[in-house]
Amino acid sequence: MAAQPEPMGFYTDTTVCIGCKACEVACKEWNQLPSTNGGVGTLSGDSYDNTRALDGIHWRHVKFVEQFTEDRKDGRWLLMSDVCKHCVHAACLEVCPTNAIIRTEFDTVVIQSDTCNGCRDCISACPFGVIEINPASGTAQKCTLCYDRLQSGLEPACSKACPTQSIQFGTIKELKGRAQKRVDQLHQTGEKRAYLYGADDKMLGGLNSFYLLVDKPEVYGLPPDPKMPSRNLKLGSWFSALGAIVVGLMGVISFRNRGANAGEERP
Repeated sequence: MAAQPEPMGFYTDTTVCIGCKACEVACKEWNQLPSTNGGVGTLSGDSYDNTRALDGIHWRHVKFVEQFTEDRKDGRWLLMSDVCKHCVHAACLEVCPTNAIIRTEFDTVVIQSDTCNGCRDCISACPFGVIEINPASGTAQKCTLCYDRLQSGLEPACSKACPTQSIQFGTIKELKGRAQKRVDQLHQTGEKRAYLYGADDKMLGGLNSFYLLVDKPEVYGLPPDPKMPSRNLKLGSWFSALGAIVVGLMGVISFRNRGANAGEERP
């Protein structure tokens, strides 16, 4: 009996990203994703970030965060290549009504385009905003962690193309050990702000694509405490039940008052 593959994923060290966008290009090329607006690009006005966001045709997105003083004499760049987090507890997979979203043997999350009906439930459920409709197919799409390459024993295209090893691919167990060593190294050299985002199971059971950051998650456009939609549904159902009880009591009180008033008006 063949051994089950270990969970695989990405560890992204944002401190060594140089914003070259080789990961974006490699992802687009390997997955044959269409260009934006027929290849006629427009400038976003947001630093060097003209990709703007992750969506159905951009499965990798390099974020540029500028932190400069008003006179721009002092400051720093924060760069991060973002991607689907392949959550252990995946909100998109939970809400999909057609079972188009599956968990693979590598513990990654993949949308099967041939069974996706384009309902967009996964888009609203994802707390990271990584899924969108690919206009070419009319289905929801996102990073597959190059599932086809993994099945052939190959590394995903983005991490293979990264020239600084900012994006590292491997087993989650190995990546966590490597990432913690890097955090310790940065602390020893004076960068006390370094920490891991999504590496432990407190966040959605763990993210199979986790990050080394040196500022708050919100600065990178990441939610500090992402939630499963089921938690929201549970809370919402409690409020709905409470609202129904209040409405029912008000109806009973109103009915009794009307009855009492009618009795007083009778001769």
